[in-house]
Amino acid sequence: MAAIISDKFRIFNATQFLESLSEPVGGADTSPEKTRMYFFVGRPQRWDAYLEIFNANATAFVAGNEVYIGANYASATFKATIRVVYENSLLLHSVGPQTNSVPTAGQALKGWNGTADTNAEALTGVYRYATEDVPPVPLDNQTEKYDVYDDIIAAKRITTDFARSVIRRFNWDTAANPKFDMWKPDYSTTPGSGGQIGKAAATGATNIADAKYYLINSQYEVFKCLYNGESDLAPTGLTATNEPKTTPSGGQGTYASATGLFTEDPAANGYIWKFMYTIPTDDVLRFLSTDFMPIVLPTNASRQATEAIATAAPNSVEVVLIENQGSGLTNGVYYAPIVGDGTGGVVEVTVAGGVLSSLTVTNPGSGYTYATVPLQDGLENGDPGWTGAPIGLYSDAGLTTKTSGVVPSNATGAIEAVLPPQGGHGSNFEEELNAKRVMTNIRLTYAEGSGDFPVDNDFRRIGIIRDPFAAGGSTFATAPTLSGVYAAKVTGATADFIADEVITQTAAAGGSAFGTVVSWERDSGNAGPGGAGVLKYIQSPSLHTDAGVVREFENSGNAISGAQSLASGTVDAGNNDTLVGVTFGSGLATPEIGNNTGEIIYVENRRLITRAADQIEDIKLVIEF
Repeated sequence: MAAIISDKFRIFNATQFLESLSEPVGGADTSPEKTRMYFFVGRPQRWDAYLEIFNANATAFVAGNEVYIGANYASATFKATIRVVYENSLLLHSVGPQTNSVPTAGQALKGWNGTADTNAEALTGVYRYATEDVPPVPLDNQTEKYDVYDDIIAAKRITTDFARSVIRRFNWDTAANPKFDMWKPDYSTTPGSGGQIGKAAATGATNIADAKYYLINSQYEVFKCLYNGESDLAPTGLTATNEPKTTPSGGQGTYASATGLFTEDPAANGYIWKFMYTIPTDDVLRFLSTDFMPIVLPTNASRQATEAIATAAPNSVEVVLIENQGSGLTNGVYYAPIVGDGTGGVVEVTVAGGVLSSLTVTNPGSGYTYATVPLQDGLENGDPGWTGAPIGLYSDAGLTTKTSGVVPSNATGAIEAVLPPQGGHGSNFEEELNAKRVMTNIRLTYAEGSGDFPVDNDFRRIGIIRDPFAAGGSTFATAPTLSGVYAAKVTGATADFIADEVITQTAAAGGSAFGTVVSWERDSGNAGPGGAGVLKYIQSPSLHTDAGVVREFENSGNAISGAQSLASGTVDAGNNDTLVGVTFGSGLATPEIGNNTGEIIYVENRRLITRAADQIEDIKLVIEF
């Protein structure tokens, strides 16, 4: 069965996403009927190849040694160096002999110390290749979702201020873009079989979504091309000559604010452009990129002015073109009504040398969903074919004096009326400009959220969560920023903890708690190394299990120790303060995001993004629906 997911469906989804950001805040913000979107950053630890292992023997794998698969090390097709050893997995780097060497599930993995086998062996499970320069492609499964939650650092609420509909960017650049498509309602493909002939745009596009029919000029004004010089003599249009502007210089063309039309001077190639909107400075800075440009909000004054023109005369026909110049016509200037289900449309028709020479819409009318311009002598009441409205060529713009003999029986020629989008040009910006993408621009300003976003580490993952719960309950999170990490108020630290190092604490009931450091911030006034401070960390079942369990850090008095820094300190069990974005209870704090709550609707793995105390990051994220 033939079917299609239309671009309008994608545009609808993009619009719904944006609308969800402007739903009421305040007391109603916790309502289930509302939507709360959060942008998050995560993955402070480096990217390495991940290899799940099981059925390991009694000899441990050792960080710094190598592993291989094969009868012996020399002939092995998979080799790698161990970065970190976990209970059920290894982090690997320097994979070879080629990076695309891949272990299959259930193969025997052996240890190698550089000169001989170590006798460490295990069977291989899930494998994912990655390096700091080649992040892994995110997986769309439940396990990946849990992993993403486990290493979230912090999240920031997305509001309308942080998002816009965006479209592909086309500049006024006669070298890169010498020709533009004109907006037409009937572009379609010509398949290899199936008995269908389509209509391609000037640049070869077979649908309006792929056509190049709008631009941004040097003044950040956006124009849509209504006519590009197309005719039977120039079926793919002409090259663009003059930059469309609302304030053109002499000789460039004319701009009519009443209609929003920029028309090139007659000496140029005849382009007609429709002014859509001006991008304000703030949107230029936040949402204009090399590849994309924003559609302004409905409250933008330039957009509202364009919409008002369309509302005053909906479905106007702004452009007609010469489909065929014809022959045998009587020279002169005539006027023809645009015939269809609308009213008021009039075209000035110039015949020279017996052929159609030029066409000009003198009145675009309104209300047209179908339209033609019949090329025949005019009719009046009593003539055959008279329907109570003018048809054909007339001698005057008021269509009161019909012509006779202008179009002899052997004359030819055809005029095409180009219908506007439903509602008229400028009536629905998102549909007209094919806004099936949304850009979010999240600015992370220093240690934002009173420290929710640490500045002494980096991150490698960004994404969006819909409707997460606040930690410890079933209430939707509504705060502007949320911390995604655990924290301990440490006292008596012997040295500074190091970002990304593994920390360990012996549990009072036996076993050990493990974590990875996200941030270490010494207390204000503590000038020396170590001492008292806030230690933020993450815990993940894939990295921090002990006998199959992720154990919590405690305020038992047992020391927390760093594997690299050799720092050691205890939890301040009497601390109940709010420090660097987290609130402590008896010296410990949990993430402000309820683990595994809400829905992760977007994830992107990236190369590391380094933060600093004096640095602001602008993160542009484009989502295509």
